[in-house]
Amino acid sequence: MPMKSMRTRKKVLGEEDEDTLSSTAMAAVASNIEGWWKKAEQLFVQVMETRKRVLGEEHPDTLTSMNNLASTYTNQGRWKEAEELSVQVIETRKRVFGEEHLDTLTSIINLAFTF
Repeated sequence: MPMKSMRTRKKVLGEEDEDTLSSTAMAAVASNIEGWWKKAEQLFVQVMETRKRVLGEEHPDTLTSMNNLASTYTNQGRWKEAEELSVQVIETRKRVFGEEHLDTLTSIINLAFTF
């Protein structure tokens, strides 16, 4: 179902629309749950790159996309890539939101799963 929603929204709303990006992210999450790591990675990269371009690199949704991609790298056993991306997200979230913000702490926990 998430894939159908994603395709419909891309067609109707366009690839850069936030509803389309949210549907694409949900399709990536569904792919992750199913163990389809490469598909999840492809979708998360697409969402991340589009959000970087449209919203900026420090936007909360962009950082969430980066965090999701890092988790996908962890699921694939790509520890170094997961660690590097997680650290980047943590550093940005600390700078933008502070060290004790829930999103910052969530990113730190996600980094712990790479070890």
